[in-house]
Parts: sequence; C-alpha cells; structure tokens
Amino acid sequence: MAALPAAERSPSPDSLPANAVEVRGLEKIYKPSGKGLAKRALKGIDLEIPRGSLFGLLGPNGAGKSTLINILAGLVNKSGGKAAIWGYDIDRQTRQARSAIGVVPQELNIDPFFTPAELLDLQAGLYGVPKGERITEQLLDAVGLLDKKEAYARSLSGGMRRRLMVAKAMVHSPPVLVLDEPTAGVDVELRQQLWAHVRALNAAGTTVLLTTHYLEEAEELCDRIAIINHGAVVACDTTRNLLGRLDSKTLIVELTDPLDGIPEPMGQFQVDLPHPHRLVVRYRPSETRLGDVLNVMNDCGLRITDLSTEETDLEDIFLQLTRDGGDD
Repeated sequence: MAALPAAERSPSPDSLPANAVEVRGLEKIYKPSGKGLAKRALKGIDLEIPRGSLFGLLGPNGAGKSTLINILAGLVNKSGGKAAIWGYDIDRQTRQARSAIGVVPQELNIDPFFTPAELLDLQAGLYGVPKGERITEQLLDAVGLLDKKEAYARSLSGGMRRRLMVAKAMVHSPPVLVLDEPTAGVDVELRQQLWAHVRALNAAGTTVLLTTHYLEEAEELCDRIAIINHGAVVACDTTRNLLGRLDSKTLIVELTDPLDGIPEPMGQFQVDLPHPHRLVVRYRPSETRLGDVLNVMNDCGLRITDLSTEETDLEDIFLQLTRDGGDD
C-alpha cells in the first residue's frame, strides 16, 4: 500500500512551530445539572508535543485522555488554561487550530449509504478544500481502499472502515493527526497494517498523537510518552528515559540439580525458588552487577543449564504510576 500523503508544510522550516501541540494549565470541570458534586476531569495539564514526533498519551480508563483530545478537537470547551495547535490558539484562532488537526475517534461514525470517495469529498468540502485541491484518490490508495472507492460504506469490513476513518481525518492535510484507540477491537493483521500507515505518515512529517491500551505498541511506536492519571500528567519523557526510570532487572536461572531451599549466601539478593530447578533473582543494576550475582551462585556450587534476564517494560512503569487507577 502507498504511504499516506504528508501534511502541507511551509517552505521555510524557520516558520514552523517547535511544538505541534502546546497545553498550559488546562482545566476541565464538569458541573452537574442537579445537586451532585462537580467533577474536575483535567487538573492544570501542561504538555508539549514536539513537531514531527510520534507521541503516546496513556492512562487508565477515565484518566482524562478523551477529555483532553476533545478539547483540542474543539468538541469540548475547556474550563481554564490555554492550548495551541501548530501555533494557533484554540480560542483566538479557532478556525486555523481546527484546520491543523485531524482526529480519528474510537467510534466508526461512517454514513453507510455513502461510498468512500463520496465520504472523503464531503469531508473535504466541510473543511473548505477546493475541488481541484482534494486528494481523495491518493488517500484511498494510501489506505488500500482505492478499489472500493465506489462501494457503499456499509459493504466494507470493520478493518476497512477503520482505515477509511484514517483517510477521512486526513482530507485537509492536517500537520497533526490524533488517533484515539485506533486498534481497539481489531485483529492482529489489521493492527500491523494500521501501524505501518502510522509510521509512514510520521516519517513523512506529520505529528501523530496516539492513545492506546496496548502498552507494547506504545513502547514500540512512540518516541515520547505522557502518562495521565486522575486528570494530571504523572510522567512525560522520551520512551527510552521512561524505561530507564525503574532500576530493576530479573535474572531467571535454570539449574542442573534441584534445590530444597535458597542457599544462605544468596540471601543478600531478592531471590525466589518457584521450582526446585529454577531460581529467580531480582536486583538493581545501579547497586549490583550481574557478575556479582553469578559469582555468588558459583561459590554456592550451583550448576547452571540456562539463564535469561527480563528488562523493565512500559507496563511496569504504567502500573507503578497509575496503580490507584482512574476514577471516571
């Protein structure tokens, strides 16, 4: 499949914003219609999404991710703070800000009685794209739906509809694309196809903001990640730096001879014996070298048939920072 077309760019790099999205002190308070308590969904969010990045926004259900995205998309009014998209303030330069962002929502909101070509043309018209500047066929080719351009949308499979949603969000060539849980409920093959499109789009220069529950995907795809919980950002850094925050490694050792218990010299480490032929050693690389662990095992006369190590992954960090869960 072809790569998705890049968003239009100014010819001068100096005129482009350093950050595709900037959020300062963003607040959202939902006021109840009755006598219930007001809910503070966003609590002074500060966030910078660098231009050209593939940025992951993670958090448990109800953490505030969708509220943040809907404010950026102009679907929800903020209660306080500021936000800018591609340098355009969402309050003072509303039209330009909305033209700079495309959003692929979780829901497949496609009119079943339109063809893909008609849907994209209609969406482009809503954004004021002149007929001579529309890229309908290019977009359909990019998402592998060119041969379906005249088929009714109701005849498309779920995966095809998902890809059509990506094309629909790109009709006005926005420099910022938001993907809100784009692979929720899709099979593995389609997920891989969608991520190939996302990578190609990002490589062409489009800034991508991704929310996902698949932590391994965020770890693999995103160069920067923010984790939001209870309406506040609890972590924001490069993926590499986030993974380095937990100073922890696990050594799994398979033994030739069975053990009745953990040898006394091994007590200086955090050790488990889940099986007579297996030792599991957890240690901090900043305090203990792997060679030191192996030397103690050698002094204990333990014969090793196999060993492996497990690194910290994004799920460990996510659970550590959000273990009290979301609340809405």
